[in-house]
Amino acid sequence: IETANFEFPLITKAGARIDILLNATTRRSEHGKVIGVVGIGQDITGRIAQEREYSKLIDSANAPIFGVDTQGRVNIWNQCAMKLVGYSIDEVMGKNLVQEFITKEYRAVVSTVLDEAMNGQETANFEFPLITKHGVRIEVLLNATTRRNEQGNIIGVVGIGQDITGRIAQEREYSKLIDTANAPIFGVDTKGQVNVWNQCARKLVGYTTEEVMGHSLVQGFISNDYQASVQAVLDRALYGEETANFEFPLMTKAGARIEILLNATTRRDEHGIIIGVVGIGQDITFRIAQEREYSKLIDHANAPIIGVNTHGKVNVWNKCASRLVGYSTDEVMGHQLVEEFITKDYQASVQTVLDKALDGIETANFEFPLMTKAGVRLEVLLNATTRRDEKGDIIGVVGIGQDITGRIAQEREYSKLIDSANAPIFGVDNKGKVNIWNQCAVKLVGYTTEEVMGQSLVREFITPQHRARVQSVIDRALAGDETTNFEFPLMTKGGVLLEVLLNATTRRNEQGSIIGVVGIGQDITARLAQEREYTRLIDTANAPIFGVDAQGRVNVWNQC
Repeated sequence: IETANFEFPLITKAGARIDILLNATTRRSEHGKVIGVVGIGQDITGRIAQEREYSKLIDSANAPIFGVDTQGRVNIWNQCAMKLVGYSIDEVMGKNLVQEFITKEYRAVVSTVLDEAMNGQETANFEFPLITKHGVRIEVLLNATTRRNEQGNIIGVVGIGQDITGRIAQEREYSKLIDTANAPIFGVDTKGQVNVWNQCARKLVGYTTEEVMGHSLVQGFISNDYQASVQAVLDRALYGEETANFEFPLMTKAGARIEILLNATTRRDEHGIIIGVVGIGQDITFRIAQEREYSKLIDHANAPIIGVNTHGKVNVWNKCASRLVGYSTDEVMGHQLVEEFITKDYQASVQTVLDKALDGIETANFEFPLMTKAGVRLEVLLNATTRRDEKGDIIGVVGIGQDITGRIAQEREYSKLIDSANAPIFGVDNKGKVNIWNQCAVKLVGYTTEEVMGQSLVREFITPQHRARVQSVIDRALAGDETTNFEFPLMTKGGVLLEVLLNATTRRNEQGSIIGVVGIGQDITARLAQEREYTRLIDTANAPIFGVDAQGRVNVWNQC
């Protein structure tokens, strides 16, 4: 009794295991007597590894894959199918796919598809409904593929599906969105006759859907001087060459001319065959007027506005920039901004800001000096904004600036006043680290600016028993709740305990964001010692001393 296709493992001399597929054939002598066995084998180690890999890929694929045998019973059910339909492998294996999981009205057509695949006639992109464990109907797009064994015999069908429930809902939603979109959308078939005309197009042009459907778009609604160019755009789109941002006029029912910016998109069916053109438009009649207004506003703005093209050459220079710097528009247009108007020590950093903006990385609040025609150095605070055309391509940089020459001078004056003030002033950032420490604080506490900057005020300079209280005041100020006349102890470098009366003020940047706390203090160590001395003298005086408050209630009553 001979055996074909027997699989067994064989151990190599090196101890490796290989899988062998064996045909065991009886060996006979010339008299027909059995004298042994001959085995013809194949090394199927690689094939088995590959089959396991295929099985793993099928099971972990990001698409529902299921299979049936020749009786229509489920024998493949991958993880994605489990997640999608809700049934585990154990619940479906061996069950009839059509009878148990397909809605009644689709059982006949699904059976037909499976039967055809069982006869070698495969089906692609077949849509059918599948019922989940929870009774939900999902729409599946299926490719039904004939499954064969190694001899080529048909042993079943494998279906690779896609859940298109969302896509179908989305298509309906797209149709609704197109009709209700806040932009005119129209379409033509391959003959140029209108077959899409949404609500916005109706409102904009004045023609109803019934009045335009089936009519030639170009002949019926485009002014004579633009018919040739619009027809050329449609013809190109019908050959797959789409056009973006094409401007053309459209005549309304009332005879008014409106300017439209159009994207002409090729329309294809599910097989990729071109069936027409869809145009998504914008009414830019008002925008064109607005652009002219914007140009006027930029030129008359009360801030210097400067622009350069991709080569760094000036192409925007408003009146305020002219007044501030002294150069007229004619004197700067086409000239290199960095090389001709920026001081040498800042040319590299300004060029970096421009280069980043030309790569789409904008910079806010960049300070740089600008040389006036008279040779005066101005300090400018600049927002460098990437400039793009209607296609979104970067075409340059626009800088909106502020002359902060006076403000910087004032900040330096404020900084000098704080540093030389006759009161200890210190500040912390939002992490509680010291970032302001004036000369009076240096003299009072003994630590230099270098010794305290970046150190934690509370942890390093407040006695342990008072840290929680001081931290609470700082935290409140960082939340915008300022504190006045707060007494707290401060340790000097020499270990002396000072009593300080503090006003804790919230510190904000130019955008109003809290960036820290500034404390303006007074050394009240001597005053507190004097108050204690007065209290002692009153209490031990050789005369009766008493006091009352504003309501006549006793608040002083000495020993005498």
